[in-house]
Amino acid sequence: MEDLLHALGRGDLKTLCVIAGPAMKKAEAEGVGSCEKAFTGMLSMISAKQKSALRTATVDPAKVATHGGKVEVPASAIRASVTFTEAELGDTVLEYQGDNWYVVD
Repeated sequence: MEDLLHALGRGDLKTLCVIAGPAMKKAEAEGVGSCEKAFTGMLSMISAKQKSALRTATVDPAKVATHGGKVEVPASAIRASVTFTEAELGDTVLEYQGDNWYVVD
């Protein structure tokens, strides 16, 4: 999750689309558009101050929940120099697939 946050802060579309690949495939099928397009839109809504904060953001493990092999990370678990709301980043669901963690929802 922290890799995802740091990539978001850097605007690293390649890394974002790898980590969020499974979720973005679902979103593309629902008509959201390509992963790159979706994240470019999201990045345009994040201020420079927020992007800077995301580059070093961490996750509070006490606020993370595990459900049947999936890990839910609420926006409130993100520790950064700027507070993020659920509306800004949303909750993220990760699942271990193969050899890495991926965003699945």
